[in-house]
Amino acid sequence: MNAKVLRDSFEAGDSTLRPRAFQSVVYGGLAVGVLDGLAASISSLLRGGNPIRVFQYVASGVLGKEAFSGGTPTFLLGVLLHFVVALGAAGVYYIACLRFPVLLEKAVLYGPLYGIAVYFVMAYIISPMSLTARSPFSFNGMLIQITIHVLFVGLPIAFLARQSALNQPLKADQDTAKQL
Repeated sequence: MNAKVLRDSFEAGDSTLRPRAFQSVVYGGLAVGVLDGLAASISSLLRGGNPIRVFQYVASGVLGKEAFSGGTPTFLLGVLLHFVVALGAAGVYYIACLRFPVLLEKAVLYGPLYGIAVYFVMAYIISPMSLTARSPFSFNGMLIQITIHVLFVGLPIAFLARQSALNQPLKADQDTAKQL
């Protein structure tokens, strides 16, 4: 199935064309985990920081400030939690695509918007409810994070969901869509 078929199905109102769950969620989550993790690590290095502390910061969401003195175990916990969040973000987009197939058709538009939404949810809802230390607001830091989330969170999730829809949809995914 190619992009023309996808476009034609939207124009015809074909609601059976759906992303595949595994490809959307697992591949999307893994891609975002790697890309966003690398972007955060490189950003930290460019500011004179240590990439290990990036993931210890993630672990501090559940462990508090003790995560920074936990060495390799808290670094690894942070990596694991980072990938769990990435898989969750891909899962939410997948579910949204089942309800709103236009997200697949216009991935270039909705991917970046989703990346921005993920940033704001993480920064202003999830992080404040966690045990992470509060940092002073930085407009420049926010712009950097939004850019990272547009390029390395929203776009990969949207493109992988779209790509999975270009493949023949699985019967199980169609049944899932009907249940939602």
